[in-house]
Amino acid sequence: MANHGWLNSAHSFSFANYFHPDHMGFANLRVINDDQVMPERGFGEHPHDNAEIFSYVLDGALAHKDTMRNSSTVKAGGVQYMSAGSGVRHSEFNPSVDEPVHFLQVWLLPNQDGGEPRYDTLDLKPEDKAGQLKLFLSPDGRDGSLAMRADGLIYAGTFDGAQSAETVLPDGHKGWIQVARGSVDVNGQRLEEGDGLAITQGGKLTVSQGREAEILYFDLFG
Repeated sequence: MANHGWLNSAHSFSFANYFHPDHMGFANLRVINDDQVMPERGFGEHPHDNAEIFSYVLDGALAHKDTMRNSSTVKAGGVQYMSAGSGVRHSEFNPSVDEPVHFLQVWLLPNQDGGEPRYDTLDLKPEDKAGQLKLFLSPDGRDGSLAMRADGLIYAGTFDGAQSAETVLPDGHKGWIQVARGSVDVNGQRLEEGDGLAITQGGKLTVSQGREAEILYFDLFG
């Protein structure tokens, strides 16, 4: 956990001042940061290239501006997605005067270098995620998801009480489950808020026994 006063950030993989040679990423997943940004603060304009980046907003609102002339604000339940491509500069900011914003920021390695940068947003309704895994990023934009330049399928789900969901990770793929809040069982293993579960073999996955849980599930094949 890094506490900068205006920013509290927990890193799942090596990032900034946190470095561990055994935690440099997983498959094509490179960064998962759990960030809380104080009111009227944020990340000033900075560059990215050859990275697929999304922010999944849990509480509050997150504003975005970039050198592609995009400007938007996403509230809780929303996703901001940016393909940095050949290069782009952007900023992220908490526009509230009195409430922090809490979000997960995730970076994936692209399946191709270069290309025109692009940006998009998506709002996920609570009912889309309740007791199920809702696809929101994919290579081909299937089922209403945003299309990204990374080899993976990324889902969000909320689980509480008797709600449960099953999915199958195909052989040869790798999976990752990130618990954004609450607690939940995955194949009988208890996971708490902030935990990440690496899955290295294909097979059935059962998510159950949630207590106000919200998770991201990554099916990675890059």
